[in-house]
Amino acid sequence: MAKAHPFDSIVIGSGPGGEGAAMMLAKRGQRVAIIEAESRLGGGCTHWGTIPSKALRHSVSRLIEFNSSPLFSQSTLPRRLTFKEILKHADSVIRKQVKLRSSFYERNDVTVIHGTAEFIDEHHLQVTHPDGSKDTFQAKNFVIATGSRPYHPPDVDFSHPRIYDSDSVLNLAHDPKSIIIFGAGVIGCEYASIFRGLACKVDLINMRERLLSFLDTEFSDALSYHLRNNGVVIRHNEEYAKIEGRDDGVLLETKSGKRIFADCLLYANGRSGNIEKLNVDKIGLTPNYRGQLEVDDNYRTTVKHVYAVGDIIGYPSLASAAYDQGRFAATALLDGECETKLVSDIPTGIYTIPEISSIGATEEELTAANVPYEVGRAQFKHLARAQIADSLVGSLKLLFHRDTKEILGIHCFGERASEIIHIGQAIMEQKDGGNTIDYFVNTTFNYPTMAEAYRVAALNGLNRVAP
Repeated sequence: MAKAHPFDSIVIGSGPGGEGAAMMLAKRGQRVAIIEAESRLGGGCTHWGTIPSKALRHSVSRLIEFNSSPLFSQSTLPRRLTFKEILKHADSVIRKQVKLRSSFYERNDVTVIHGTAEFIDEHHLQVTHPDGSKDTFQAKNFVIATGSRPYHPPDVDFSHPRIYDSDSVLNLAHDPKSIIIFGAGVIGCEYASIFRGLACKVDLINMRERLLSFLDTEFSDALSYHLRNNGVVIRHNEEYAKIEGRDDGVLLETKSGKRIFADCLLYANGRSGNIEKLNVDKIGLTPNYRGQLEVDDNYRTTVKHVYAVGDIIGYPSLASAAYDQGRFAATALLDGECETKLVSDIPTGIYTIPEISSIGATEEELTAANVPYEVGRAQFKHLARAQIADSLVGSLKLLFHRDTKEILGIHCFGERASEIIHIGQAIMEQKDGGNTIDYFVNTTFNYPTMAEAYRVAALNGLNRVAP
């Protein structure tokens, strides 16, 4: 074996999970290296997932707002943007993120190594650099944070220039007039909003009975209504029998006999862990069928000095949670266990148009558990700030215990929903009786604000409580 470069800990992958682990380890005095297979830091979150898709969504949302505003829509023809044009904004955000994240490693003296890593044995890695050269690295501990990629079923030709996944769609060069999106999960619904906002005809194929079935039914239905109202064709309970790429488009045949043709197709159904190149069998690890690793409460794998965080361990597969997992895993690595755990209620942010965010229980879950709850609602169209901003679509729903007034769930639909939810999250996390809907009634909010929706919803709910 070639002479190995020694470190205390090596982190594999520079997405949110890897970054969180590397920063915590470095701040605790460890000699840390981070290995990134791509030429730029940031991982899938920065380059193909969260950042670009949300930047695209923002651009399209502003375009819709511009065209619908009486202040600006004076002409009879709406303003148009191509997919390529809105990608420019996403690219600028990505560059800023890479520059910022790179500075973190420099500031904390973390050694950055670009190349593909594979285990040689339990304490040695070989890294193949972009120029083909190889180096060996040694460490006492490892954190695997290699993330995930879109799932590719073997019968779909992703090499065809008109068939995309959620990564390759960012290389879309032409301006499609129509698109088929197979998979109506979070990614599929977000891209359906984006492409429909660009005046592209969208067929959204859903394998289930309704959109985003983990959501409160009222808000799942609201999303379906607004997508359909904006022209998206949603087809539930469908599976593909064949996807055929042609020179002029893509034909999808469903098992129910439907034939759908469009300029291109986005396959957005499932993800797989980036595990194959790591050669983890060399150290006694066996990933599951989705390429994910099993870990304990401290993010430790079955190999005691190897930890894993982020998408590679599955749920909740959120950038926000991955960063915390990285910090917690680093703490466990150094101290034996991590005292801090992920919060029990992690907010869901879905960047469709309109936006959706929720935390806690749904009405269906509370009903099934026989919990005596009540509902408080605030419609955005009744809020002065929403009227000023012309953001009238949406609502906030508070679910609270009828007797104790404890907040059990919060669901928000509309512009800035993912920001609005955190006000309620802060109250739900209060202990010793601090979590109560009375907080919103007795607190003075800035006026006019969207936050005022909490006061309106709280009063609405308390008025429903039977004497």
